[in-house]
Amino acid sequence: MSLDLLFTITFPVVVPFWALMILAPWWRRTSTIIRSPLIVVPPLIICLLIMVPRFGEFWTVYSAPSLAGLQTLLASPAGSAAIWAHLITFDLFVGRWIFLDARQRRIPALVTSPLLFFTILVSPVGLAAYLILRYTVGRSARPRVEVTAPASQPVGG
Repeated sequence: MSLDLLFTITFPVVVPFWALMILAPWWRRTSTIIRSPLIVVPPLIICLLIMVPRFGEFWTVYSAPSLAGLQTLLASPAGSAAIWAHLITFDLFVGRWIFLDARQRRIPALVTSPLLFFTILVSPVGLAAYLILRYTVGRSARPRVEVTAPASQPVGG
């Protein structure tokens, strides 16, 4: 597969998951789908398809990081495509965490959906905003805790 094709399909493979979290947070299947960490597998595979054949190039930069080495790698088509897939993968993972954590804390979807939109565009801003929200509003919205009844104990034993 060409780098152009891999780069081009990276974002579209995650759009359905973002759409579910932002546009259909109340749909009962959304939580089921988003709960699975496997939703990051498609962009992760793309990232691996880009990096594995060029492992030496990437390893050189990763094993002895320098600004000049990273600039050179990122200026290459493979480096740019790989970092894009990397960002898309981790942005989705962060968005997934925000979505699930907000639901657990009972933070309304009308509040978290815009933050998820910011997370797609600039994940550090979306994550920072959610952490502030979580600390302020989320403190009063206690996480759901599942309580299970203890098993019956026989009397005298």
